[in-house]
Amino acid sequence: MIGRTVVLTITAGKRSMGTVTGAAVRARVAVATVFFTNGFVFANAVPRYPEIKDDLGLSHTALGTAIAAMPLGALVIGLLASPLIKRFGSAWTAVVALALLGVNVVFIGTAPGFALLCAALFIAGSLDSITDVAMNAHGMRVQRLYGRSILNFFHGLWSVGAVLGGLAGAGAAQAGIPLPVHLAVAGALTVGAAAMAFRFLLPGPDDAEREAAADDAGRPAVRGGIGWPVIRLLAVLGLLSGAAAVVEDSGSSWGSVYLRGELGANAAVGGLGFAALQGAQTVGRLLGDRVVHRLGDRDTSRLGGLLVVTGMGAALLWPSVPSTLAGFALAGLGIATLIPAAFHAADEIPGLWPGAGITVTAFLLRIGFLLSPPLVGVVADASSIRLGLVVVPLAGLVILLTSGILEGRRPARG
Repeated sequence: MIGRTVVLTITAGKRSMGTVTGAAVRARVAVATVFFTNGFVFANAVPRYPEIKDDLGLSHTALGTAIAAMPLGALVIGLLASPLIKRFGSAWTAVVALALLGVNVVFIGTAPGFALLCAALFIAGSLDSITDVAMNAHGMRVQRLYGRSILNFFHGLWSVGAVLGGLAGAGAAQAGIPLPVHLAVAGALTVGAAAMAFRFLLPGPDDAEREAAADDAGRPAVRGGIGWPVIRLLAVLGLLSGAAAVVEDSGSSWGSVYLRGELGANAAVGGLGFAALQGAQTVGRLLGDRVVHRLGDRDTSRLGGLLVVTGMGAALLWPSVPSTLAGFALAGLGIATLIPAAFHAADEIPGLWPGAGITVTAFLLRIGFLLSPPLVGVVADASSIRLGLVVVPLAGLVILLTSGILEGRRPARG
């Protein structure tokens, strides 16, 4: 039943590929704007953490505790995304949460004490997780109108926005721009972008395109109950996306530490581990829709899992700075399309509220981000970071084993 629903939806969309309306094009630009802005806004604050720490007189432990409030907020409040989408729609939910995130980022830079900083970061994580689910749900609506994969490009723009936001934050710090002024400008740009995007997002209920696709195919939309098959499917999709999170976190949390501490790289080269993974992931996302359109989500994800296993596996077997940088790059390229693929599969499960599948998958994904750093750290303390990073090729094996649940190559004709 689940597989049939997916095929029906995509087949109908495929027929309309040559007749994409102007409204669909404008909605695509609007969704792209939301993705880019979501990546951009909070990244402005990250390079200014040292100033926040000094201004509030925080210890390293206190700052780390405050930062941890953000993923905690995402996990605790993020599950409200689906009820909000059901009540207000994905367009309204995405832009309002994004605009509030733009306002909240100002409070991160102006919090007068530790407790309020924790509260601001908790709210930031909550709003970011709601925006994440809602903008992906709306991106899926636009993708159905196009009848082909476009979701990976949205995620690529998010990565571009995050990079540019980080550069803007670093530049503002270097120029000595006061923190409240800098973040107020970033917040105002975010609110403005959200307001403009809302004008061109798709109106109507979030199931409209799915039901229209079923009508075009001459069959009623398939509905199903929420039983153990659906729960198992969501669990496997969560495992797949969580494995991708483990791979992604390896570069950001441990790349520099491993390169500098165990491979003897200097400070400049040490930072390239994160850049190699994120850069390759961004390129893979920007180009990934063409690959997915040709191979399908299933084979693309299997190829990605193979890149993770072979790339980081070889880098850990024969450790050196060049092999490690290449390994991180191949790992980033391997996971580029995985999270969009998992969201796509979750959103096509029948019998769920709009956005519910993405909400659950995103929740399990964030658990992967939360558990990965301490897991590697425990192994590193007991042995070495090199052994701790074995979780990366193991995550690649999980990706290979779970990719079969994803959709295969899309049929050329209905």
